[in-house]
Amino acid sequence: MTNTTPVAPVTPAPPATHRFLVPAAAAVTVVLWGSAFIGIRSAGFDYSPGALALGRILVGTITLTVMAALARKLRLPRGRTLVGVIVWGVLWFGLYNLALNAAERTLDAGTASLLVGLAPILIAVFAGISLGEGFPARLLLGIGIAFAGVAGIALATSSGASGGVSVALGLAAAVIYAGSTMMQKRLLPKVESLTMTWLGCLAGTVACLPFTPVLLDELAVAPTSATLSMVYLGVFPTAIAFATWGFALTRTTAGRLGAATYAAAPLALLMSWALLGEVPTPIALVGGSLCLAGVLVATLKLR
Repeated sequence: MTNTTPVAPVTPAPPATHRFLVPAAAAVTVVLWGSAFIGIRSAGFDYSPGALALGRILVGTITLTVMAALARKLRLPRGRTLVGVIVWGVLWFGLYNLALNAAERTLDAGTASLLVGLAPILIAVFAGISLGEGFPARLLLGIGIAFAGVAGIALATSSGASGGVSVALGLAAAVIYAGSTMMQKRLLPKVESLTMTWLGCLAGTVACLPFTPVLLDELAVAPTSATLSMVYLGVFPTAIAFATWGFALTRTTAGRLGAATYAAAPLALLMSWALLGEVPTPIALVGGSLCLAGVLVATLKLR
């Protein structure tokens, strides 16, 4: 008698290299976002907050357009998803950059790093409550260790010159950072990550167009080094880093990926040391080590 019971299809195993793609994408994002502090410092003296934000994301949009065209992945969403992506882009690429650029005009480096360091904590809390990711003990422990490291870096680099308005702008940037991550995590199942990054950057660019006259005026007198720094910010920490961030966020939890960004602070210290000759203090080095230790604790299972 012949057995006619249907046999379930066998799903082929993913390539062995697939499990390394998410950590690799997260690492690219962290390294490039760490380098953004150097770029902002280099360009921020010659470009005002609005002009720098517009120039950066305009270059980012052009770069992402080329990337999307080469990848042939552009599939525009519709309806509420399209509106959501546009709102996300205005917040993440537009308002976040404006708030952070404006804050760093008068905010000392230590306070700025401490305020931005609140974002991964907010992401973990928001993700645990609204996305059902929960509050894994190792994630919370890692975030606590990493934030202690950020506090150490802040103590070492603070000049004590922090105005109330600048602090408020820094806090606003951290809240926008966390909220935008939550929005992106919810939208990614409905839209391809590179398409979302491209469309969001375009929306942020359109929102910043009122700064065009200021950008053109400052572009005419800014030194080449500052303009090249702005271009660098658009190509690498914006286009490439946000593309790899979207890829990783699609495939892991928001809490763990947010915790991974704590590694940007010690990387920025090392880059500043190597490129700008700014020798970190022992306290800053200890803080950087704590940041890296916390990231390892929180993201050991990043996949």
